[in-house]
Amino acid sequence: MSSTTRVPRFAGALLAGGLSFATLTGCSFSSQNVSCSSGTCTVTLSGDSAEAEILGTTLSFDGVQDGRASLSVGGAGVSCGEGESVAAGPLQLSCSGVTEDSVELTASLG
Repeated sequence: MSSTTRVPRFAGALLAGGLSFATLTGCSFSSQNVSCSSGTCTVTLSGDSAEAEILGTTLSFDGVQDGRASLSVGGAGVSCGEGESVAAGPLQLSCSGVTEDSVELTASLG
């Protein structure tokens, strides 16, 4: 009987640990293009109020002005131009493309 209760507890602990790891290293998105690999995510955000959760942090696109994308990262505001990198909360962002209504960037924990 004791081996029966150990297996479910052990399996539950493994599952909980796996879900925690997935949350730290994965990306989720809402109708945006997000791709993740090895703790780095590439995302394209376009349009008003575009948003994605990347590596446990919410990233929102606030628009483009004078060739610089305005972003909210975990509630803090940052901006970046094409080819620039910025630290934003727990994330390091590299903006690889900025158009008048979108930004493409790579995010990693930094």
